[in-house]
Amino acid sequence: MEPVKGSAIRLAADRRPDVILLDLGLPDMDGVEVIRSVRGWSRVPILVLSARHTSEEKIRALDAGADDYVTKPFSMDELLARLRAATRRQEDPASPAGPSGITTDEFTVDLRARKVVRGERAVRLTPTEWHLLELLIAHPGHLVSQRKLLLEVWGPTYAEHTNYLRVYMAQLRRKLEADPTRPRYLITEPGMGYRFEP
Repeated sequence: MEPVKGSAIRLAADRRPDVILLDLGLPDMDGVEVIRSVRGWSRVPILVLSARHTSEEKIRALDAGADDYVTKPFSMDELLARLRAATRRQEDPASPAGPSGITTDEFTVDLRARKVVRGERAVRLTPTEWHLLELLIAHPGHLVSQRKLLLEVWGPTYAEHTNYLRVYMAQLRRKLEADPTRPRYLITEPGMGYRFEP
């Protein structure tokens, strides 16, 4: 397998893989830079495999555009389940019966075109962030339980992993809210779930 470096990034651009597995511990390039580079031209799901356990490392990778972060050691069953979830999220279009988008004072979301604009600037969301936002926008003003979000986005194996929701909702707030510490649109109902307030 070719190491992920400039030539591997070009190969990925040419062949358009269904998913990218990326180890952050690369010998010749920072893994986070690889994520940023790929996100410049693709929304392909990126799963990071790393022995780095710190929250800071995970946040750097997720903020750069990774969709999931798997800490070593991990079981092959877990990795395969996460791969299935990532590819399923990529394939799931917004429901045609649901809203096609939403406009707030801060940002506009076009679900069909998969675009978010805040002010005059396009906001890049990862497939996981998109899936969460779509689920919340589909139920404006209503509580969506933690369990429902976890089952829909990550699958049954992760129904109790509420820390995933905290990380990804924090990312969405940083990208969409004027003051992420006092959200106006992406509301937490402690111990219960989240609500999109239009």
